[in-house]
Amino acid sequence: MTIFYDQSCLEYSSPGHPERPERIAFTVPVLKDRHPDWEWRKPTAAMDVQLLRAHSREHVEGVAIALEHFDLDTPLYPNIEVHARRSAGAVIEATRSALRGEAAFSLMRPPGHHATRDRAMGFCYFSNVAVAALDALSVAGIDDASLPGSLPLATEKVGRIAIWDFDGHHGNGTEAIVAHNERIRFASIHQFPAYPGTGAKSFANIDNYPIASYTPREAILDIARRSLDKLIAFELDLLLVSAGFDAYARDPLLQLTLEREDFVTFGEWLSEIDTPIAVALEGGYSNELPELIDAFLTAWNG
Repeated sequence: MTIFYDQSCLEYSSPGHPERPERIAFTVPVLKDRHPDWEWRKPTAAMDVQLLRAHSREHVEGVAIALEHFDLDTPLYPNIEVHARRSAGAVIEATRSALRGEAAFSLMRPPGHHATRDRAMGFCYFSNVAVAALDALSVAGIDDASLPGSLPLATEKVGRIAIWDFDGHHGNGTEAIVAHNERIRFASIHQFPAYPGTGAKSFANIDNYPIASYTPREAILDIARRSLDKLIAFELDLLLVSAGFDAYARDPLLQLTLEREDFVTFGEWLSEIDTPIAVALEGGYSNELPELIDAFLTAWNG
């Protein structure tokens, strides 16, 4: 298992904000203590050419020069552009490591799956997984050997990518960016209604699985399994996972019912898939987050 992490992602915070540094700071020692053989790598920041595959130039520049909060959930922190670029870069590098045959996890903040092509929202500034997916697909005159975190392999070998988003909130940003891309299939399992109020219907290459509050965990597991099986049937070359842990029964932001053992199950499912897999942390705001992440990664690692 390779973990992409940079402690500089702990350097920004806002009093009372649920997306706080402790989410990561408390997880790192747990993983390092229990898994001394896992490899830790410091990611490099995503470059413009990588971000612009998913975002408009106005948005990329706007994150750098913004003078006010993007919204109440998404503050203008000092140097947030640097932090957001590094988080996106971590998912790019995790994806490239997966294509090299490694199990790779991005343990970074800010998360990404709510950021749309033109808007930062929901704690997210750049759409990390969408950026990484489009990077893996791209061969458009880019000398990949010149880019940070690049791999000595032909990206044209990646024909189809599936994105499995089990965060408890709808991955609206990822959806908006990859919608109608025939080489990508996206599935989101999420509470509905809940923030951001999207994800009620499926269309084209998008499979949405809205779940009512307090749905029994067995039913959620059944939906999650069916969603993953449908992605596998896409004959994918790469699976990217937006791993949010806010469907946990005691998460403060949602009313779903999963337990620690259910995230173990998710990890076990991934361990049975031969396709290259990279995973990025999205949400999860309970004090038990480090234990949930460890349970999931341990099961995935087999």
